[in-house]
Amino acid sequence: METRTLDRPPSILPLYARAAAPLIPGASLLPFLPGGGGEIPELELELPGLMTDPEAVAAYARVCGFTLRDQLPPTYPHVLAFPLHMALMADGRFPFGAVGLVHLANRIDQRRPLSLGEALTLRARPTALQPHPKGRTFTIVAEARTSGGELAWESVSTFLRRGHGDPSEVAPDPSAPVPAMRGQRNGSEARDLAALPANAEWRLGSDLGRRYAAVSGDRNPIHMHALTARPLGFPAAIAHGMWTKARCLAALESRLPDAFAVEVSFRRPILLPAEVEFASLEEDHGSAAGGEIEFAVRDARRAIPHLDGHLSPEAMQQPRPTPKATKQSRGKAK
Repeated sequence: METRTLDRPPSILPLYARAAAPLIPGASLLPFLPGGGGEIPELELELPGLMTDPEAVAAYARVCGFTLRDQLPPTYPHVLAFPLHMALMADGRFPFGAVGLVHLANRIDQRRPLSLGEALTLRARPTALQPHPKGRTFTIVAEARTSGGELAWESVSTFLRRGHGDPSEVAPDPSAPVPAMRGQRNGSEARDLAALPANAEWRLGSDLGRRYAAVSGDRNPIHMHALTARPLGFPAAIAHGMWTKARCLAALESRLPDAFAVEVSFRRPILLPAEVEFASLEEDHGSAAGGEIEFAVRDARRAIPHLDGHLSPEAMQQPRPTPKATKQSRGKAK
């Protein structure tokens, strides 16, 4: 795998232009633009020595509902890694553009909380395409390591590229929760997340997508305004999936252990403006770190699921050294 080291975060707007270029007829024939088909390249991007901006973190926390603290919200490293996501998908070897991809799921493993003043090394890499009844899926794995090489945070985002689906693949049951919620962790019975008790109701304004875009850098047109969402198949702007996940974790903030894994599946999009309800239930297994938590976001008036989630506490992990790349695999980019 080629590892390309960056000396600064990639600029988002040029990356969006490159990611959307395959929508222009014939543009994908240009070798420096994505969209030529084929397989996903074996490429890892690395951004060392990144320092977080306390004001930017505070702005993000306010939009997502987190308490202002001297630690990063557990979803904030995803924001830091988002430019690397976009740079991977804007690479000329990437088989398709980012516009039109469906974000199916996201898993975050927080080994320990990250402090505001820590210097981080971010890494991101895509995985190979996998068959899906509606097209093909792939993931982007992102890591945040400390200056000593400790892997403190990791996420896996799963995306669907529609079209050319494999009919031999079994389509997932749309009413089923994500796998971690099917009773596979502790041998418990699967729980119907639609039956979880509601804890809160949230009113989401039509400007939520623009507000989140301002603090996250994710300016996908489907989130910005109804006028930009309609050409892409949505009757209105839709809420960012990662805002929805962040808002859920903010609602659970007082119950979050230092080390945990949290995974969500994104169900139906939230059309803005909207009224949704947050539901959660904690199962106490006698652990000092707390119990597992199942949670969901659904429409406040109709039986429409938007997000299913599962959080499980994990033991604090020992620091792991940073893997050394060979000279042949490393490159330098600006």
